[in-house]
Formats: sequence, structure tokens, C-alpha cells
Amino acid sequence: MRHGKAGRKLSRSSSHRKALAEAQATALLRVGRIHTTLPKAKELRPYVEHLITVAKGGTLHDRRNVAKDIHDRDVLAKLFSEVAPRYAGRSGGYTRILKTGIRRGDAAETALIELVD
Repeated sequence: MRHGKAGRKLSRSSSHRKALAEAQATALLRVGRIHTTLPKAKELRPYVEHLITVAKGGTLHDRRNVAKDIHDRDVLAKLFSEVAPRYAGRSGGYTRILKTGIRRGDAAETALIELVD
């Protein structure tokens, strides 16, 4: 039984899941919206929302903690200078997932995950 085992495995090893989450979070913060499968989007949402919440603190300690996951300096700077201040008065719910249908090749459910304006 899987009691207390949160999260999806996505048919990947733990290191691959971590790399996938970091890459998708970086892409989402860079562009503002990405198109992916629904399970990946559902796993990405809490990951990105936690990064934004930490970035709202704005301290050097917060910047270093977020830099452990976001390795692109431009995206890191954008997160702290543009994204986090935009959500200063909001206590969560920074992303939105929109279902976009079924992928033709393998019938996977796809979704669009975007930052809420």
C-alpha cells in the first residue's frame, strides 16, 4: 500500500524527476506558460508555487535557496525582480492549469500551465 507516499513517479528515477522539475520550472518562469502533459503539470504546480513563495521574501538567503533549483541566472533575476513582486499581495495560487485535450501520437492528456496575471 502507498500510504503517505505523495507525488507521481512519472516513470522516471528520482534524479530524472528532479531534473525534469527544475527544467520545467525554469521554462515556466522564463516564458510564463508551457505546454506539457497533465500529470507533469500537476507535479510542477506545487514546485513552482513554493519557489515563488520563497522568492517573495527577497533576502539573500531566499535567493540562495531558490538558486539551488533554478540554475539560470537570468531566470533567477527575473523571478526576484518581476515575478515575486507581482504576487506580493497574493498568498498562493500563482499558477493555472488548463486542459488542452488529447495528444494525437500517444493519447496522453495535455495541459497548459501558466502564471496567473
